[in-house]
Amino acid sequence: MTEPAAPGVNRRAVLWITCAGSFLFPFMGSSVNVALPTIGEGLGMTAVQLTWVATSFLLTSALLLVPFGWLGDTRGRRRILVAGVATYVVGSTLAGFAPTGEMLIVARAVQGSGGAMLASTAVPILISAYGPGERGRVLGINAASLYAGLSLGPAVGGFVTQALGWRAVFLMNIPLGLLLLTAASMRLPEQSPAGRSARFDRSGFAAYAVFLLGTMYGLTLLPRWEGVAGIAAGLAALAVLVSVERRTATPLIDIALFKTNVTFAMSNVAALLNYAGTFAAGFLLSLYLQLVSGLSPRATGVVLIAMPLMQAILSPLAGRLSDRVEPRMLASVGMGFTAVALFVMARFTLETDVSVVVFALALLGVGVGLFSSPNTYAVMTSVESRCYGVASATLSTMRQAGMVLSMGVATVVISSVVGNVPVESAPRDLFVSAMQTTLGICTFACLAGILASLARGAIHSHTVTAAGHSSD
Repeated sequence: MTEPAAPGVNRRAVLWITCAGSFLFPFMGSSVNVALPTIGEGLGMTAVQLTWVATSFLLTSALLLVPFGWLGDTRGRRRILVAGVATYVVGSTLAGFAPTGEMLIVARAVQGSGGAMLASTAVPILISAYGPGERGRVLGINAASLYAGLSLGPAVGGFVTQALGWRAVFLMNIPLGLLLLTAASMRLPEQSPAGRSARFDRSGFAAYAVFLLGTMYGLTLLPRWEGVAGIAAGLAALAVLVSVERRTATPLIDIALFKTNVTFAMSNVAALLNYAGTFAAGFLLSLYLQLVSGLSPRATGVVLIAMPLMQAILSPLAGRLSDRVEPRMLASVGMGFTAVALFVMARFTLETDVSVVVFALALLGVGVGLFSSPNTYAVMTSVESRCYGVASATLSTMRQAGMVLSMGVATVVISSVVGNVPVESAPRDLFVSAMQTTLGICTFACLAGILASLARGAIHSHTVTAAGHSSD
């Protein structure tokens, strides 16, 4: 990308604030994962219902990322980010006082709305403040902040859950969110949006919503007929979406980016497969360590640190290397490490030593740490600045969709093998069998992701054309 940085911007403030936002949401999410067994006991939720505590957040985020990315590009990114942090604070408050499992799931959806607003605007604001040659470095720092949140979340969440109860895990995020809200309102620049007169693509959004919700919700209902019907409706809506967006002057999703920009298309496919392969691992291992290995929430949190800690260490290095080394090579090597780690996890048994779990988590962290920053760099440098919001939102949607797909596979397998029983009474051998099957499927997803990553082509030997796609 040869476009210069925006002039007159306090770049340090932008970096700190966007990194704080990248830290906060994964910090909350990884804290909640450790608290899941305690939440299940406290609210009487089954193992299948607990998957919806994570899935409701992911599904809502996936649905709203692209619309909020479009709104950020056309109406102003700062206002969308600030609104997102405020929504996050409201969702955290509702979750902390949720009287039932159903209300907790709704509160998590509210948090997901806030997460969509922040995730679709933070990276565009960040890279607009930095010029060519620096963007890989700051994207690496931003990714390290995200993984630092993932690292501290399990340890802090486990300690807080054990000392104060699971509700405190949500409530402790309120003051953090308010601090970020104040800083973002006062210090972030309001970038001049492009296309204020552009009309929101309602028809495209309707088709997009049916596609995403139908497909993702249908996955969670398989193998029941309702699941098949949901997926069929989603795929039909996808065909409508492509048709509508080709005829719309201001499309919500620029189909041309997928059709003519190989780097953009393959990088997004790689992200989808990477997160489809890795996300369920954290959820399953949190339950495994407590239900099978017998660890406390606090000890479980300490063990789970191994993965995001490696991600936080390697992401800045991978980001800096992306400015000089082809992202497809870095990301593909990372995906290879990820596949090996998942293969090891798929062989865990009732007697697996905790040290082996730590090793596998650390290896998984190495893989994701090498993949994430270069993949984001490839996406964001393959489009023009006017498309930053939609490009970032599309990539985030692929991540969220991958996470939902991962949880969907886990839900189907757990429901089929373990059944819809309270989490604390689930047979340990059946749970381990379900975990092995799920992680085996995840391994194959990452192997396919290596092929997508390699297919994206070279980045540094290309420039960006006016149409927003790369060419020699």
